[in-house]
Amino acid sequence: MSKKPGGKGTSEDDEMLPEYDFSGGVRGKYAERFARARNVVVLDPDVAEVFPDSETVNRALRAMAADMREQRAHDPAA
Repeated sequence: MSKKPGGKGTSEDDEMLPEYDFSGGVRGKYAERFARARNVVVLDPDVAEVFPDSETVNRALRAMAADMREQRAHDPAA
């Protein structure tokens, strides 16, 4: 493994260019904010075939949620 001039233990196989300097970076600076803003749901392959993107998933869930709200409104036991 040969080192690049001026690099810290980098090899010729590394994809990171020397001009990229993350030495002043803060790990996870926005992780908490991102976690609050996103809900990640992993779909099983058979479901993903029917719902290929978030738009179709959201449309189906909104329709189902509207039906559920309507059922609750007409069902006094709910």
